[in-house]
Amino acid sequence: MIKENLGKREQNRINNRKAIISAARECFSEKGYDQVTVRDIIRRTGLASGTFYNYFEDKQSIFSALLSDYIERLSSHLLELRKSSDSLESFIHSTYLAVFTAISEDPVVYQLAHTNNRVIRELFGESIIGTNIATLENDIEDAIQRGVIPQIDTTLLSAAFFGVAYEIGLRVANTSMPNPAQAAKFATGLFMGGIKEITATTLHSETAS
Repeated sequence: MIKENLGKREQNRINNRKAIISAARECFSEKGYDQVTVRDIIRRTGLASGTFYNYFEDKQSIFSALLSDYIERLSSHLLELRKSSDSLESFIHSTYLAVFTAISEDPVVYQLAHTNNRVIRELFGESIIGTNIATLENDIEDAIQRGVIPQIDTTLLSAAFFGVAYEIGLRVANTSMPNPAQAAKFATGLFMGGIKEITATTLHSETAS
């Protein structure tokens, strides 16, 4: 009987937390982060206010939980896809695919992150994409050392990658039937084409000099 009661209690905790997060997602999506109050979220769940505070301290903590869940899924996709990367191009493609797949699975959270970038940086210190692909610059530098790509300004190249991922990610989030694979293919082609153009320009300049 005791184990059965503990099982029911744990299930109630899981259900309550899911209900709160689901209600918060809906409220944030409808009103935006700044306009939503804890009372709005509680009212949407139908739970007592005391129940809410058993799980979250305030509005920011539940927003952080939503984003952390998203980042965890993105990390999982990145780890799985990058295992098969054996070149810079496949690495870039797998990273884009991981980002766009995570966005397509939970577009509401990405839209919220896009419109509340200030809050994101307060919580995590950088953008929601940057939290998981901050290693990109190191990977590019490693590729340069191995001769996979020529000497390129890695800071500018990483900034270009983030910009493309950020904006195309928003289009994926706003599409009723997102196609992360197509978006990743386009972004990779654009990115790698830019590298080839920079390479050709650099070689031409060195030859001319």
